Amino acid sequence: MQAAPLRATPANPALPLPSVTGALRAVEAVLMRRGQRTARRNAWTSVLEDRRRAKDRHEAEYVLEAAATRRPHAT
Repeated sequence: MQAAPLRATPANPALPLPSVTGALRAVEAVLMRRGQRTARRNAWTSVLEDRRRAKDRHEAEYVLEAAATRRPHAT
């Protein structure tokens, strides 16, 4: 037996559409055990942190190079 699809009504004109992230997490919850989900989220958090650190490192290198190539003004 299938559930009836949700429809917009005058009392509820617009139903919120699920996000892609929410849909993927729902599928993930069905397919994976809790420990695997936690491990995957931890891995993704590590990837994001690595990217942030790489960006910070790049910005620091840019500032240091700019400071090293700047010549002092003659007085």
